[in-house]
Amino acid sequence: MAETGGGEMPQGDTSARPPRTVLEQRIRERRQTFEEFAQFAEQFAVEHGEPGTLSARHLQRLVSGRHPDGRPIGQVRPATARLLERIFGISVDELLAVPVASEAIVDSDRELQLMLSVSRRVDGAVIRLLTEQLNAIRRLDRQLGAIVAYEEVKTKARQVERLMSYSLSPVVRNQLAALLSELHTLAGWQALDVGSLSESWQHYETAKSAAAESGIPSFETHSLAEQAFVLLDIGRSGDAVDVLAYARTRTDDSCSRLVRAWLAAAHGEALAAKSMRSESLCAFDEAEILLPADSTSADGPYVVLDSIHLARWRGHALARFGDASAVDVLSGALDRLDPSFTRAATALHVDLATAFAVLGEHAEARIQACRAVELADQIGSKRQKRRLRIFNGL
Repeated sequence: MAETGGGEMPQGDTSARPPRTVLEQRIRERRQTFEEFAQFAEQFAVEHGEPGTLSARHLQRLVSGRHPDGRPIGQVRPATARLLERIFGISVDELLAVPVASEAIVDSDRELQLMLSVSRRVDGAVIRLLTEQLNAIRRLDRQLGAIVAYEEVKTKARQVERLMSYSLSPVVRNQLAALLSELHTLAGWQALDVGSLSESWQHYETAKSAAAESGIPSFETHSLAEQAFVLLDIGRSGDAVDVLAYARTRTDDSCSRLVRAWLAAAHGEALAAKSMRSESLCAFDEAEILLPADSTSADGPYVVLDSIHLARWRGHALARFGDASAVDVLSGALDRLDPSFTRAATALHVDLATAFAVLGEHAEARIQACRAVELADQIGSKRQKRRLRIFNGL
């Protein structure tokens, strides 16, 4: 990440010296300047109702472990300590400790003992904290795009994978496996959006493996189903239809109505790509029947589907079929869409451009396409820009 603001850069010129504290090490791993991390911490505090604040200057003192005159930092303000603990998932004492250099751990047995001890301390509170962090990343991703959140997801996935690999508690290990599956599923969608199709495929492979270890079938089914979108993007719509049809046969009573509705809608999109109009619209009708009134995914894999998003998916299919009703369906979905869903809004404008072009309303089609390009540039979506290449001059 290039430096975009003031503050010392934890990489670059300072990379020759080892990090002075675990906090400095973690910021380096995030590839952020102190200024950038301080801004992120302030935003995180607002979104999570934390009263703690953190300026770049205060952060520089914390990572050094000392005041400008050389005195030890001493006690950190409780609000600031709690903010840092929620962001990183470890105590402030651990964050301000001197990091153990990997090359200094000559005795592999000692390293194993250390990681087993660390993983043993993972409990329900830590799982909830890691889940909160994932939800915060999702919020950033849906509004600002993978261009902002992709690297953070990969870093968090490595952290969770390391904790899981040393966990001896079957319950904790299963919970970490489910969380790891969710992280790689999100990373797979992000990689797809930025045009890294092979990388996306591998994220989904890892997600499926982690889901299998979680012992919860719906996580594995969800990651398998999302992987089908990689097939759609490389033109293998027939394979995508088969994968999603198989995924739907794997569901049982343990799979929520919301996830089953999402699977039906995803199947409908694949069938539309295969030009199977009747079957596609039937799948969307099934999704509408299955969709519960409460569309929050408290249990099971995280999916976003309500009447608005289902209309968005149906409108996409109708636009593919050249159906005159596509414009009304898509426009209605766009009017009701939560404005924080920037990627979804981008896709809606692409679909509207397609729908207007089919109707011969080329001026309106170009307006929609230009808006889609503008949004795609903001979030770094190569996927949506690739869909727009059908329009001359874009």
